[in-house]
Amino acid sequence: MRRPDEPIGVVGAGPAGLAAAITLARGGRRVVVHEARPGVGHRFGGDLQGLENWTTTTDVLDGLRELGITTDFAQLASTQVTAFDAWGGTHRIRGRQPLFYLVVRGPGEDSLDSALLKQAREVGVDVRFNSRKTRIEGPGVLATGPKAADAIAVGYHFETDMSDGAWIILDDDVAPEGYSYLLVMHGRGTVKSCMFSGFKQERMYVERTVDRFQRLIGLDMRNPRAHGGIGNFRVPATAVSGGRPIAGEQAGFQDAFAGFGMRYAILSGVMSARALLGGEPYDPAWRGAMQPTIEASMVNRAVYGSLGNRGYRWLLRSQSWTGDTRAFMRWLYGPGRLRKLLSPWADRQFRSRRHDASCDHVGCTCVWCRCGGDAGNAVPASPAVRPTSVDARESEAVFKESADRATPSAVEPMGGKPHPNHHSLREVLEMP
Repeated sequence: MRRPDEPIGVVGAGPAGLAAAITLARGGRRVVVHEARPGVGHRFGGDLQGLENWTTTTDVLDGLRELGITTDFAQLASTQVTAFDAWGGTHRIRGRQPLFYLVVRGPGEDSLDSALLKQAREVGVDVRFNSRKTRIEGPGVLATGPKAADAIAVGYHFETDMSDGAWIILDDDVAPEGYSYLLVMHGRGTVKSCMFSGFKQERMYVERTVDRFQRLIGLDMRNPRAHGGIGNFRVPATAVSGGRPIAGEQAGFQDAFAGFGMRYAILSGVMSARALLGGEPYDPAWRGAMQPTIEASMVNRAVYGSLGNRGYRWLLRSQSWTGDTRAFMRWLYGPGRLRKLLSPWADRQFRSRRHDASCDHVGCTCVWCRCGGDAGNAVPASPAVRPTSVDARESEAVFKESADRATPSAVEPMGGKPHPNHHSLREVLEMP
């Protein structure tokens, strides 16, 4: 029998793991967080990211406070984004309320990660860095981050005199099946190509992204530092392993369309902790709160990835007609019969992309491949708690290799072709 004062182990000190730890400690439990890296937010290094604010009518910052999670970090409300299509057309993306909040990721004093770490320690959480766990005994939460890449975001961090703002380019020539973005806040910036295919030509796409932003808005970078990251998207059969909840991107909780994941990470961390405290079981909780919008994001990504640049331009024009992009995006992520019908096709599209046509998988070291099989084919776990392999060493290797390989300074063009779309939208609609 487990002792009531037995500490709960949380593996991973990202937003999901720290949100779980904070919730558990506030619920009266002893908590130990194990983080393989030497510090919080280590792999992000000052990356600017967006905290999404459209999938619910409640403002995301108010939602975090209601969950008991701090909002004491640097933030910039973004109510307007300038978008460019493949033909150089300019489109204004506006919301009556913030579309997202720009935040800083990494170990800095004003970062989201540091704010969560501070709150965790204030409520008594024991956070241990350079603590690599390969197995976990007893109750716990697994939150070690993405296991493989369904998308990569590659580019630069830099200093700049540019005004605060956000800009995106929807053009397969700079970001195949994805988007390029430029974010500036308080004198620092992030510019990246977020691509869903053509990973082995990432250097070319980053160069095109930088060149395009320089021509369109006069991108000014000082002290550019190369940076790359990966994104993992899926709807798991279960987000429980050995009776322990899996939170954040380790479970695949990520927005496949726009790339936002912090809100899902924090919410899943809180729900995992509540389940361990005797609240609603974890699988029903996340399915009710997150599965519909995650599935909608996967359908949106598959549809617009198939339609290509003309589809992106139609999307940009459509949102401008509404006058409120935040409301338009909430509709785009909402339930609908067509999205439900397209969901199985979208799932097949994502599975096919995990087999990169430009890689023969012989002696493969690609961080974007799933040579070991699709992680989405999960086997439902027994309710009984049993020892679980955390695979922290494998996860750390993925992070390290993604940082080494998924940056312009580390990868030479390899001549691989982007993975072709398997079906156009018209073909899908005409399928029997």
